[in-house]
Amino acid sequence: MEHLVRVQNERDRRTLAWLREHVGDAAIMAAARRCGPSKPYLSMVCRTLGVTAPRFSAQCRHTPSATGEQSLAAIRQILASRARRGTSVLAGMQRG
Repeated sequence: MEHLVRVQNERDRRTLAWLREHVGDAAIMAAARRCGPSKPYLSMVCRTLGVTAPRFSAQCRHTPSATGEQSLAAIRQILASRARRGTSVLAGMQRG
């Protein structure tokens, strides 16, 4: 079916699978043809069919990267140095 409609990401793949289950391939092909000569976006096919696809939650994959870890280490160092300076300033104020 991907040769008939624009499938650009995983959400589109899931939407197309949902459409195939709920309306069938024949209905999708007919709707794609009614949309015009170029490959339509799935949203247009859904509108043509009069259906609203469910909102699929994006699965967030948190994978640490070397750059991210280096940035976090730098931020932690900055915060630690500020905390040490803030502590010494506060200690001096309390003595004074």
